[in-house]
Amino acid sequence: MDLEATRELTRASVPAGGTTQVADEVIEKIAVAAARAVPGVADLGGDVARFFNAVLDRVGLDQVGDARRGCSAHVTGDAAVVNLVLVIQAGRQVAEVSGQVRARVTEAVETFGLRVDEVNIRVDDLAISETPTTPSA
Repeated sequence: MDLEATRELTRASVPAGGTTQVADEVIEKIAVAAARAVPGVADLGGDVARFFNAVLDRVGLDQVGDARRGCSAHVTGDAAVVNLVLVIQAGRQVAEVSGQVRARVTEAVETFGLRVDEVNIRVDDLAISETPTTPSA
């Protein structure tokens, strides 16, 4: 009987076969978090997405849609293509900010075991912060 118990234990310890798929939405969330961390990125998403998000903010649904807004991704096998729509802060160089975004997004996605083939960026808007002017006396 000891031999039988050993055979069952040996069979059970062999890992099961199968596949693992990473959803596009997972990569989108990772990419958005990485892009938001780059200095000079003011927001993500196009005009319409930002408008609807502002409406959601006003009615108390401020977290709805934020995790993936401004990003689409497509995963094929072990490779991903990421597309981002950015709003860049005024005074920042587009090439510098977009280069940092590409590097951070690539690094973040690759830590999950996927290869990043492309990070495509479209700068949709410029965030101009209004500074109060002091009246001349």
